[in-house]
Amino acid sequence: MKRGSAPTIDLTRLEKELSNFLQEIIYGSFMQEQVEPDARRITDIALSGNGEPTSAKELKQVIDVIGRVKLSFDSLKDLKVVLITNGSLINRENVQAGLRRLAEINGEVWFKLDSVIRERRQQVNNTRMSSRQVYRNLKLSASLCHTWIQTCVFKIDGNPPAREEIKAYLGFVEKLLQEGALIQGVLLYGLARSSMQPESPRLTKVTRKWIESFGKEINSLGLTVKTNI
Repeated sequence: MKRGSAPTIDLTRLEKELSNFLQEIIYGSFMQEQVEPDARRITDIALSGNGEPTSAKELKQVIDVIGRVKLSFDSLKDLKVVLITNGSLINRENVQAGLRRLAEINGEVWFKLDSVIRERRQQVNNTRMSSRQVYRNLKLSASLCHTWIQTCVFKIDGNPPAREEIKAYLGFVEKLLQEGALIQGVLLYGLARSSMQPESPRLTKVTRKWIESFGKEINSLGLTVKTNI
């Protein structure tokens, strides 16, 4: 992991590797040899990684490639394509062009928002993006492509997010909805794996009861909430 823009993407290689891998998944032995029986299905093609995928200059071309490969398989024509992003670069024209293309191939954005309080966001995500910019970029994303807010909640030093932080989050989301932002819902999840950051020993999971209670508060605003604990 390192800071900076994504390296140049070899689009020809990407198309070949994606096509070959999907061939192996659908017609080969990959599922039987590598995947547990109850998980043998393709749920989506995701753009993610150890970095910000929207920093790739070829983002729209990458999405074009995915769309073209997807349509070459009859069984995958309606498969969802997911872009997982911190939303920091959505103000760029090439990223917006990518989101428009994503919408055309049954795609959606998962916009990561772990806190609406700037200091907490900097602590958790190491980002200096202002809350105003997050708000503006989230609205813009939702206007271009189906967009979900993706939020991870956990304890730091044994403490879950404070009530002040929860109220700020709910107020942020409510304002988005009042201003007509077409947010699809919130993907609310806890710690799924160990952090690679130095603070990892300080992090623990919130309880199922806590995350379900938070989800109900979000749902009361009129949004769909999907939880994964």
